[in-house]
Amino acid sequence: MSDEAALAGRTRSAVLDVVKKQRETGLAVVNDGEQGRADYTIYVKDRLTGFAGESSSWPNPDAEEFPEWTEMARQFAPPFQKRPACTGPVAWKDWPAVERDIQNLKDGAAAAGADEVFMTSPSPGQIGRFLQNRYYPSDEKYLYTLADVMKREYKAIVDAGFVLQIDCPDLALGRHTQFANLTLREFRDVAAMHVEVLNYAVADLAPDRMRIHVCWASTGGPHHRDVPLRDIADVVIKARPVGLVIAGANPRHEHEWKVWKDVKLPAGKVLVAGVIDSTTNFIEHPELVAERIERYAGVVGRENLIAGVDCGFGTFAGRVQVDTNIVWHKLRALVEGAARASRALW
Repeated sequence: MSDEAALAGRTRSAVLDVVKKQRETGLAVVNDGEQGRADYTIYVKDRLTGFAGESSSWPNPDAEEFPEWTEMARQFAPPFQKRPACTGPVAWKDWPAVERDIQNLKDGAAAAGADEVFMTSPSPGQIGRFLQNRYYPSDEKYLYTLADVMKREYKAIVDAGFVLQIDCPDLALGRHTQFANLTLREFRDVAAMHVEVLNYAVADLAPDRMRIHVCWASTGGPHHRDVPLRDIADVVIKARPVGLVIAGANPRHEHEWKVWKDVKLPAGKVLVAGVIDSTTNFIEHPELVAERIERYAGVVGRENLIAGVDCGFGTFAGRVQVDTNIVWHKLRALVEGAARASRALW
């Protein structure tokens, strides 16, 4: 058996296993754990043409302000994947890889009896954040080209019967990394353009079959430079997908449930609120999870709320910061906390 065939077999087994475990844990909405990809964004470099060389590094104010923390974090984490730059026309070169991901999740969901299933895919703005433009005449032209290419993957996910989750850290995390040199007003303009590109890419898809994920990174660290949700919420809610997956359990953003008192959730939108922190090995008490859910429900309405996790627990292969066994305990706490909140609210 070739190495490629062996990897495909291992990947398929991993998807079947992770979907099964999610259902056994009691989760109502499951996915494939991104087992078919080395990460949540850079994987597109292997499926699309036009990428070579290496993107330049982002500004890293945290490294300058906290050099000791930066060195400590570096010792316990392997390096990120190499991030090539866009140096030529972007087009599909390995569409079968997408089809394999979709089929594996279909089979895993069928075997586990999972009815509500989502699959992730990065937004054009997020791809542009990781894989910098060195070919197209403007960043806007680059992002619209990515939109034209990625809409095929977006449509395939929805056509498979899954909810499409479009990962958009560019709308929040991008503020203190890629766009750290901009003023808040300038960043909001960029974020608004990114949302317009995203809406263009999904214009033909049913809004209720999609959700976007907005976060400030799944890594531990100071996070004191994170742009407040209040400063971007009115931009984020203009995205076409019905679901809004927003981090809300970590110590920097837990208080931001209050934002939704002033920024009204548009009619028909659903907030998937993070009530479990994906950056810490603390296992949340179900009662705390229930309290978080009840706070959100009191603001946006229980019918407009789904309890979720802040972000992925392992968004890059090899970069594990939460022990796997602890992850499953945290997800069980999510399930139990949601049950307690349901009893209280209903």
